[in-house]
Amino acid sequence: MNRYLLPVSMLGTAVGGAVLLKDYVTGGICPSKATIPGKTVIVTGANTGIGKQTALELARRGGRVILACRDMEKCEVAAQDIRGETLNPRVSARHLDLASLRSVREFAAKIIKEEERVDILINNAAVMRCPHWATEDGFEMQLGVNHLGHFLLTNLLLDKLKASAPSRVINLSSLAHVAGHIDFDDLNWQKRKYNTKAAYCQSKLAVVLFTKELSRRLQGTGVTVNAVHPGVARTELGRHTGMHNSTFSSFTLGPVFWLLVKSPQLAAQPSTYLAVAEELEGVSGKYFDGLKEKAPAPEAEDEEVAQRLWAESAHLVGLDVAPEPPHTGTVLPQITSGTGLKAPSFSSVERQDQGC
Repeated sequence: MNRYLLPVSMLGTAVGGAVLLKDYVTGGICPSKATIPGKTVIVTGANTGIGKQTALELARRGGRVILACRDMEKCEVAAQDIRGETLNPRVSARHLDLASLRSVREFAAKIIKEEERVDILINNAAVMRCPHWATEDGFEMQLGVNHLGHFLLTNLLLDKLKASAPSRVINLSSLAHVAGHIDFDDLNWQKRKYNTKAAYCQSKLAVVLFTKELSRRLQGTGVTVNAVHPGVARTELGRHTGMHNSTFSSFTLGPVFWLLVKSPQLAAQPSTYLAVAEELEGVSGKYFDGLKEKAPAPEAEDEEVAQRLWAESAHLVGLDVAPEPPHTGTVLPQITSGTGLKAPSFSSVERQDQGC
């Protein structure tokens, strides 16, 4: 027996060390134990992946959680799963299609009418590296869902968020934003050959710029907004990258993926932390990589680009941008009667699930 003791001990040490290294690399769990009884939370794209796990975490902490999803069948199943696992009956499913401005407005109108408060808005839903698809309104799909849909939703719910202050907005971005560039001459990829990766990076850079500008406009309101890269997770988000279908990649890169890729549960920890941590009250306009605040890409800190993107986004989604009165804060955009947009022409208008 003694001859096996050393090899078994070494194997145990190696496995234990690998697990500890993985926990360190992937960021760990939310350090805050704060609960949120009586608070209302909206999580977009919450029928699967990071969104579902974030909703579960916040339901477990006592929140009244609204799952906002395009696929209502999956959304209802997810809400039922969360209610069963947390024993929290205050978990509901609502329809929201971020690829449709009409759907965003309808969802927001119902929330404003039916909900007394909105304490936490988590803009989680996303699409990644899909084909050259267009939203219902003619936007390039990744920009339309990842940025413009959430831009409109957040603006429509701002009065409710302000009335519920202190309240929080959490925008899920990505480390990919560092490779992004906002091309104001061709936001919707009508003039250039479509590049799925560049379009995704642009959309995630737009999320960080939106966060920065929204934070500036919300100073003194009691509403904070931060962006977060949750890490690379095993979710449906990467289904268009081809990695899931590659036997070679799975075999050769399997150990690297195991070390670097998070489970959805672990990837939900940063969003949960930003939503509940008492020490983050008042922290706004920041970018978090996992659980730690970090500096974003230089273009993400460019105030001129952020303000220009805000104005362009407001025009595209049909918001009337009112001028800022001096020294009194910002008058936020109000809805106009129309969309303010002539939809670009795309060859494909296919749709897909937005779960993150």
